[in-house]
Amino acid sequence: MSGRILIADDVATNRIVLKVKLTSACYDVAQAANVSDVIAMASQQRPDLILLGQTLEGGGGIEACRRLKAIKDLSAIPVVIISPTTDRNARLEALRAGAEDFLSKPLDETTLLAIVRNLMRAHAARQEMQRRQKLAEEMGFAEPSSSFQRLARIALLAPAVETGLMWRKALTQELGQKVDVISKGKALEDSAQGNSVPDVFVIASNLTEQGDGLRLVSELRSRLSTRHSVIIFIDDIRNGPAAAMALDLGANAVMPGHFDAEEIAARLELLIPAKFISDRLRNTVDQRLSMAVTDPLTGLYNRRYASSYLERLEIQSQQSGKGFAVMLMDLDRFKSINDRHGHIVGDDVLVEVSARLRDGIRDMDLLARYGGEEFLIAMPDTEFEGAMAMAERLRAIVGNQPVLSPSSGANVPVTMSIGVAVAHAGKVAPGEVQRLLQSADRALYAAKSEGRNQVTFIQSAA
Repeated sequence: MSGRILIADDVATNRIVLKVKLTSACYDVAQAANVSDVIAMASQQRPDLILLGQTLEGGGGIEACRRLKAIKDLSAIPVVIISPTTDRNARLEALRAGAEDFLSKPLDETTLLAIVRNLMRAHAARQEMQRRQKLAEEMGFAEPSSSFQRLARIALLAPAVETGLMWRKALTQELGQKVDVISKGKALEDSAQGNSVPDVFVIASNLTEQGDGLRLVSELRSRLSTRHSVIIFIDDIRNGPAAAMALDLGANAVMPGHFDAEEIAARLELLIPAKFISDRLRNTVDQRLSMAVTDPLTGLYNRRYASSYLERLEIQSQQSGKGFAVMLMDLDRFKSINDRHGHIVGDDVLVEVSARLRDGIRDMDLLARYGGEEFLIAMPDTEFEGAMAMAERLRAIVGNQPVLSPSSGANVPVTMSIGVAVAHAGKVAPGEVQRLLQSADRALYAAKSEGRNQVTFIQSAA
């Protein structure tokens, strides 16, 4: 995942070493030497992540973090403080100042890059929800925000009952609210059955057996009911390989070395409100825009919403310097399906294909029914290779298995042709969306002409 990162340290060699690590992972890196430069560059460049040295000139990294979080337009940018020591008090101070994470030197490169990936994903998802919320407001469908915030449901999963009870006592004292101790089996059972699930899971790395904490993180993230729950992973080895793996599997944060109730409470001060805001944004979009911008047959966004979304995506891409991709997709010989089986079966095919496409895309992508049997996918922060790989994957998902019509019981073979167009990073110009749609349409026509059931790319003419 590419992205823009601002690093700040008052020692030039520290900045250079960190820049080398990040640029080798294909991140775009800018550098600052003091607090004033951090604020100025963050305002001008709007990075996706900021890494601050604790001893930064002009007040220190923690003070820079406080100032960033106090500025409305910059407060959502994730911040990581990098300290020359493992001082616990500094760690707590940084988290209470609003930092998303705190790292101690010497830096473990694997853990560092996992934290960067994790925070980048979360930031991109928040931006996407905010973009959709803003569109809802402009169309008059957003509801007023509520100042009420319920208590979060928090569950601890410890390696032993006695340990869980000690953790619960310590965390309850810090938070001043109820905390539950549950088993791995209970967590999996409730998430599978769609029961009321916790807002927060605090999970030890080893529960009933070695490494099963990681497997539980993966399971919870993959299930609809717990997909958006906050997960804090307790790694019993500082900078161990499990920390990076937990972050890549979807944990929101990793506690290195041991359970610390005070640190968990500090992290939850940030993570719980962010979760509730995301939930509220998600519900607003789902509920208020549904009738106006959703296709009633498939449940996908309609052409009206897709057009508005693409206009906003173009503007955001110009500001961020990131590229995006557009796909136009058309079911092959769909008229023959209607003629042979009837329109009711044709509708069944459209519904099933929509479900397959929805399951195949990323959370940040937009899928819309663009016409009768035509679909559109918009992919933010995507270049040519990623777009083509996704298109081939979706083509296979649609075509590898016939659609079983619930109306007639018929097995209906379906294939799909796909046209792809890409706006490259740093080259998104005004009117880019229209050029991309024209290119994707030409590519789709070429895919049809060359035999159907294939993916075709045509370069957009600038």
